[in-house]
Amino acid sequence: MKSDKPKLIIIIGPTASGKTALSLKLAKKFKGEIISADSRAIYKKLDIGSAKPTKEERKIVPHHLINVVEPDEVLTLSQYKNLATAKILDIASQDKIPFLVGGTALYVYAVIDNWQIPEVPPNKKLRAKLEKQSAEKLYSHLLKKDPEAKNFIDAKNKRRIIRALEIISATKKPFSEQRKKGEPLFDTLIIGVKKTPKELKKLISDRTKKMIKAGLVKEVSRLLKKGYSPMLPALSGIHYKEIVEYLQKKTSLAKTIKIINKNDEHLVRRQLTWFKRDPKIKWIKNYTQADKLLKKFL
Repeated sequence: MKSDKPKLIIIIGPTASGKTALSLKLAKKFKGEIISADSRAIYKKLDIGSAKPTKEERKIVPHHLINVVEPDEVLTLSQYKNLATAKILDIASQDKIPFLVGGTALYVYAVIDNWQIPEVPPNKKLRAKLEKQSAEKLYSHLLKKDPEAKNFIDAKNKRRIIRALEIISATKKPFSEQRKKGEPLFDTLIIGVKKTPKELKKLISDRTKKMIKAGLVKEVSRLLKKGYSPMLPALSGIHYKEIVEYLQKKTSLAKTIKIINKNDEHLVRRQLTWFKRDPKIKWIKNYTQADKLLKKFL
């Protein structure tokens, strides 16, 4: 049965799998625009370590939700969902095809499943207090308050754990009870970029080398010199936290590169665990397979 909802193409996959290159080619061919679903690309000044599409790539196809906030500002999941939804509807209203592209599963599913997210503003005082505790301790605290949170919050994602505790504190309700799905707003095709573990390992290693060569160390050093705290969520992600430790002379550059690669490999496993839950994802190995799926869907 044909849907009268706006069509939305989603391109997901693990980090370094080639989502950007695929989305550029497809969006160019099918008269589309790209909405980023990447929790690092939202930050201004974080260019190399967030693996943002380059300025040249952004000229090929319009991109949205990149460089939204400063490194010391917060963009909540609710705010992201509202911005992304509005942009998708705007693109569709111009008879163009919106492409939602990225590896941040929370961003992707907040949009396509129309999560009803509580509008709770950041509590800086509470965050500062919680930030002093380890992720392990915070996670244990969260599960005591909301056992169901184990089904969708990663034990190592400190920022996400803190946000859940913040929402529980403000609403006095379990976070899991407030994360409900609404009526889907879009007719979606979800394409997953599939790579073998061996391919991903090489892609991750090659990307890290490119980041270092492109000036990742200088980028992080510049951010710290501007007064941005290494404790900020923006600088707590992979590629940034490891370089911070290198600049603090805690590790050598060679060891730092190995740690980045290992952390990216762990991230891949977490991403795939999430994506494997969704039987709607059409996994593809190359552009030709994706092209066929789009032609049929559109």
